[in-house]
Amino acid sequence: MALAEKDLSHCEQCGAPLDSVTSDSGCLNCLLLGGPDEALNSPGDNRRFQHYDVSVLDDGTTLCELGRGAMGITYHAVDINLGSPVALKVISARYASDATARERFRHEAQAAAQLRHPNVATVFHFGETPAGQCFYAMELVEGETLEARVRRDGPLPVLAALGVAEQVARALVAAETHRLLHRDLKPSNVMIVTNGADGTDGVAVKVIDFGLAKPAAVTQGNGDGIHTSFSGTPGFASPEQLATGGPSPDARSDIYSLGATVWFLLCGKTPFAGRTLKELRENQFRQPLPLQQITAAKVPARVIRLLRSMLASDPAKRPQSARELLAELRKCREAIEARPRRHHRLLQLAALALLVSSGAGLTSYFWYRQYIQQRASTATPPMPEKSIAILPFENLSNDREDAFFADGTQDDVLTKLAKIADLKVISRTSVMQYRGERNMRQIGNALRVSHVLEGSVRKTGAWVHINAQLVDTRTDTHVWAEQYDRDLNDVFAIQSDIARKVAEQLNVKISAAEKLAIERPPTVELTAFDLYSRARNLVLEWSYRMSGKDNLVRAADLLNQALAHDPTFFQAHCQLAWIHDQLYTFGFDRTPGRLELADAAIQAAFRIRPDAGEAHLARAGHLYRGYRDFDGALAELETAGKTLPNDARLFELKGYIERRRPGGNQEEALRDFERAIDLDPRNFLILQQTSLSYDNLRRYREEKLVFDRMLAIKPNDAETKVDRAFVDLDWKADTRPLHQMIDSMRVTNPSTMASIAGSRLVCALAERDPAAAKDALIALGDTPLNDDVVQFNRPFLQGLIARMMNDNELARSAFRAARAEQEKTVQAQPNYGPVLCVLGLIDAALGRKEE
Repeated sequence: MALAEKDLSHCEQCGAPLDSVTSDSGCLNCLLLGGPDEALNSPGDNRRFQHYDVSVLDDGTTLCELGRGAMGITYHAVDINLGSPVALKVISARYASDATARERFRHEAQAAAQLRHPNVATVFHFGETPAGQCFYAMELVEGETLEARVRRDGPLPVLAALGVAEQVARALVAAETHRLLHRDLKPSNVMIVTNGADGTDGVAVKVIDFGLAKPAAVTQGNGDGIHTSFSGTPGFASPEQLATGGPSPDARSDIYSLGATVWFLLCGKTPFAGRTLKELRENQFRQPLPLQQITAAKVPARVIRLLRSMLASDPAKRPQSARELLAELRKCREAIEARPRRHHRLLQLAALALLVSSGAGLTSYFWYRQYIQQRASTATPPMPEKSIAILPFENLSNDREDAFFADGTQDDVLTKLAKIADLKVISRTSVMQYRGERNMRQIGNALRVSHVLEGSVRKTGAWVHINAQLVDTRTDTHVWAEQYDRDLNDVFAIQSDIARKVAEQLNVKISAAEKLAIERPPTVELTAFDLYSRARNLVLEWSYRMSGKDNLVRAADLLNQALAHDPTFFQAHCQLAWIHDQLYTFGFDRTPGRLELADAAIQAAFRIRPDAGEAHLARAGHLYRGYRDFDGALAELETAGKTLPNDARLFELKGYIERRRPGGNQEEALRDFERAIDLDPRNFLILQQTSLSYDNLRRYREEKLVFDRMLAIKPNDAETKVDRAFVDLDWKADTRPLHQMIDSMRVTNPSTMASIAGSRLVCALAERDPAAAKDALIALGDTPLNDDVVQFNRPFLQGLIARMMNDNELARSAFRAARAEQEKTVQAQPNYGPVLCVLGLIDAALGRKEE
């Protein structure tokens, strides 16, 4: 009798099918495993698997077992080299001499080891004992399964269930990237690792046991692959998994299993049941979904529609990929979260009606709304009690080159303090602009911090003298000061001591992990530290000026030298990855080789400190800048944020992603940029990007205020002055402020005319002034018109001017020349979007609609 026709239940311990013959006597799989493996249940030499030691329970005789499966048993174990706990899966003793089974077990480990994702338990070692027992070690996920949570506390709230589904879907997206299927998704294979820290119902989860994982079919639906046996857990398996002899299941089978899992989270039961595999499959095809279960849980209609598609018996009617599913899940969550905002708008309409009925009228309402918005945008945020800026340390050494050493000391103290979640720390980009300043009240008000740390460094031969002082900016009084005279090799210990004592003075709470971060030295090599500090200064200068690639290339060279001295210099690897990604993003080197260099640096960082937030932040930037993998980058940022509470780069990057990804949220992006500015208030680039978000949202009044902040940092910056005047062109189609600004700069600062030639050209085109446009084009010279990363070549601009003058023959000639020139640019960088954009505009000008 075929398996699909037997009476069926399944073992609660290992999930293996039970037929009517064996169900009364127990699970044959577990009975078999319990026989030959019994010897492993008494402590002895067989507890050791290379450098892993299986743990025993309190009775000292029973091994600490975590779970059983068809191929082996998973134990709690300890890596004796590192002293860290792991989950160790050991092949069943009855398979130890079976070469085919051993090879399958190895492939199982290889498949799971391919995945590196925050929502997947990681496999990191495969080994074999002299006795022939195969095993592999994986991340020990401590917590409870979703199944245990639901059985103990009942169904989850809808938002919490959707949050879990999103995280599992992100894991499936990662699996799809490696063409892997899980094949046994169910609540007992999803571990809760943390509850919502903010008191919400949200949970963070990891998918475990990719032990049934296998390569996905090359095609979906009608592939050539045929599967001949059932793998998985019946209640959560797709119809195609239950039908032996049909096409191999593909990614849509995992989507079905996730749908059944979400159903269980919301209702506490599976959507379909059956005494046999055949009966279960027939119910999946013939019986409608028991919607009364889901409606009783007050699940919104949009979520029900998504679940119906996920649980469709026909795979073609389900979401066709994990990425597509993830987008739908996010839309469902955002629709639910938007309900309070809709309610708020109704209250606004009610207030408007009250004003009108009382005679106040529309004028009063709109005046009041404008007043509130303007007041909110100009209000000064409160100064946090536990907040600090670490100012540049003064170099008192005779050798001016030691200035880099002083900056490195300041940078390391800042980096250590920034790891503390209970303390607000201003980013280095903003504090470096106060080098040599002594007005602490003014600095505190500008940066919105209650304290500043200042210091000095004198390096004399093999000796170092460091002085540090903590100042309360509200009273301009010294809170704490200390001097250090020590051997130069003690500098890293001094940096840790300063950070620890400052935290004590500010009465901040420090977790064990934060304490470890403060004590950890950046490197073991002083030469590497000096080279790294020089590279950091070059990066800082480039971030401030955003011009050319020279500083980035020089910084990369210095970091490579630092890593030659200390290959384990974690922060140097992360900084190097960032530089390679910037060179790629800004078109300085748009080649696959540049991405490979970034990826190599990130992989090195993960080998050194796989749990560090900086490594996840580097990977997030790499996924976004190199591959436009928005979901993957957001997942990495979520992990990075747990240990980088004061890193403005995290919020800046999230703002870019939210603004750019399909279906992105412009308001959310703006909030991210504003959070970044709070931590890095004088970062010119972030302010510039914030002004762009205000422009996208048509919030022109706030956009002007941001430009005012930028001009407070760079009061003579010609481009910023012109950009501020451009706001009126966008807002009111009024070119006069822009024209007046250009005329004023022509008189007061004629040297800036070349730098703003592009803006002069745009103004002349808007005003239909051919003579002014030609003058601007002459001033522009051979430099292309640059709009951020999009560059328009000279023939294209000549064509625009000719068309404005109604000289169509000259215009077509210019556009043809522009196309020939642009095609060369595209051939040189075929995968660079901006150059293709310009080619499309040229084709539009030539009337070549299809191209």
